[in-house]
Amino acid sequence: MRLENKVAIITGAASGFGEGMAKRFAQEGARVVIADLNAKGAKRVADEIGEAAIWTQTDVSLRSEFDEMVYAAKSAFGHIDIMVNNAGYTHRNGDMLEVDEETFDLITAVNMKAIYHAALAVVPIMERQGGGVILTTASTAGLRPRPGLTWYNASKGWAITATKSMAVELAPKNIRVNCLCPVAGETGMLEKFMGADTPEIREAFRASIPLGRLSTPLDIANAALWLASDEAAFITGVALEVDGGRCI
Repeated sequence: MRLENKVAIITGAASGFGEGMAKRFAQEGARVVIADLNAKGAKRVADEIGEAAIWTQTDVSLRSEFDEMVYAAKSAFGHIDIMVNNAGYTHRNGDMLEVDEETFDLITAVNMKAIYHAALAVVPIMERQGGGVILTTASTAGLRPRPGLTWYNASKGWAITATKSMAVELAPKNIRVNCLCPVAGETGMLEKFMGADTPEIREAFRASIPLGRLSTPLDIANAALWLASDEAAFITGVALEVDGGRCI
């Protein structure tokens, strides 16, 4: 029970990596807040976990919704120990000049500004409690960018740099800040990452990964679990590659 008596908020937890984290955290004793714009999916995940979970419909691009999410978490569980910035958005793989401004703005709001909103909402709480953990789902795209996802790549590079800077600044408050860098996995955004979902394109993606497969929600959840746990008490400012060797 590596997260016993811990409370975790996980954004984008109605599916994919976020759902995997929520269920894995609950298995290890955490109480979890399933936060997602998709209310139906968030409720489903919370119901499947049971009494250790609540759900909130949360638009991470809006500060006011972060405040409501934090209020729900504290009302239900009394404190907040772990904040996972997992919600993400991307444009379809293709020419960077063909990404419209509305899509670009949404990418920056969800992948970048939401981290700022989260910090404003939870850092004061964690400081009063004596510490905490902030974890962000970044991407291998922020470490080894490839053509076709330029603006998404840039947002994840920003997330990695923000993680490292936050880690240094928040260390005196005993708040650890890390991020995960998954390779493409079986999530709702996979088709956009690939541009089109065909057996040939999937095989090309798999061929670029030394261990020979895409990531799974459980792969990411297990890495997140370790970084969120006290086993990683001396780990901060890390961008952990969970990529089957993709970034080598």
